[in-house]
Amino acid sequence: MESANWDLIEARFKVINGGDSSAGYATGRPPGVEHLWPAIVDAYGAAEQAHLWPAQQLLDYGKSILDQLRPGMVYVGGTDNGRWIPELLNDTSDAERHIVVTQNGLADGTYRDYLTELYGERLVTLTQEDSDRIFQEYITDAQKRLQHDEQFPDEPKQVRPGEKLKMQDGHMQVSGMAGVMAINEKLLQALLEKNPHLSFAVQESFPMKGTYADAIPLGPLMELRAQNDQNTFTAERATQSLGYWRTTAANLLADPEAAGSTSALKSYSHDASSAANLLAAHNYTAEAEQAYRLSNQLWPGNPEPVGGLAAILARAGRADEARQMLDDFARNYPDQRSDIETFRGSILWTVPSAKPSN
Repeated sequence: MESANWDLIEARFKVINGGDSSAGYATGRPPGVEHLWPAIVDAYGAAEQAHLWPAQQLLDYGKSILDQLRPGMVYVGGTDNGRWIPELLNDTSDAERHIVVTQNGLADGTYRDYLTELYGERLVTLTQEDSDRIFQEYITDAQKRLQHDEQFPDEPKQVRPGEKLKMQDGHMQVSGMAGVMAINEKLLQALLEKNPHLSFAVQESFPMKGTYADAIPLGPLMELRAQNDQNTFTAERATQSLGYWRTTAANLLADPEAAGSTSALKSYSHDASSAANLLAAHNYTAEAEQAYRLSNQLWPGNPEPVGGLAAILARAGRADEARQMLDDFARNYPDQRSDIETFRGSILWTVPSAKPSN
């Protein structure tokens, strides 16, 4: 790491990771590595982002997140860039050192121990009992939904698109991003419940729709558990959120370095689509549509805004337009076809248009 030589960093990491250069689970790691793994992968993840991003764009992206955080606010980073760029800047700046966690690690006992080591005096972390309880609650619910779909094939499916459930030898097997993230979302909500005195801001890796009801936009992020009688998601906030993304997209596309960085454009496109998801969930449909279009403009190969926009169009009675949009994207980006089919399966094609709250 101190050499700043990416090829050397990657080669050493691959040895530590049992020959695998990905940051996910791998077999063949040397004995004892698992206990150190959260620190190792944090270092590697930050180095990888520094390798992928132009320096100024990396600083700008991290600053755009950290500058939104109020004193004492916990930051929850989801994607690789959303987790490790702010974490890198958070640990190396002279400003307040925020608590930085990722929802994607909360199911891992070693990661929870790591959080306790780092933030135990500031954050009440989850226990193994919490994790076991939440996992069992999800499995029980998933089993009921799977049985429903098997027993009543003509009724609307209760197993979610992208959620792969299978009974094997009397045990429920869960795979697929939707299933994994459903568990991660429940773990994050449990972490919030154990820390009622703290404010949380999140950058999603995957839509966590169960958190949307009391969330509000916070620049490129969402503040969770934010709404109360004095603090609501108003039409003015929706307009401000859209304005943020209009300005951000215009500045990025006008900057040759940013416009030439695949990593930057993909990252901002993802975050803009997450903002659109929140707007759509609160029935700010016009603002959501425009935010999805900005996300698509930033990175046309991103299936997320296409799926979100198609859902809005279908609800508005423009189902043919929505289907055509999905078909066109699948034809232009055949490697993303499975994502498009997941979106297609999640859209309620016959639901009437919802009345906007604004």
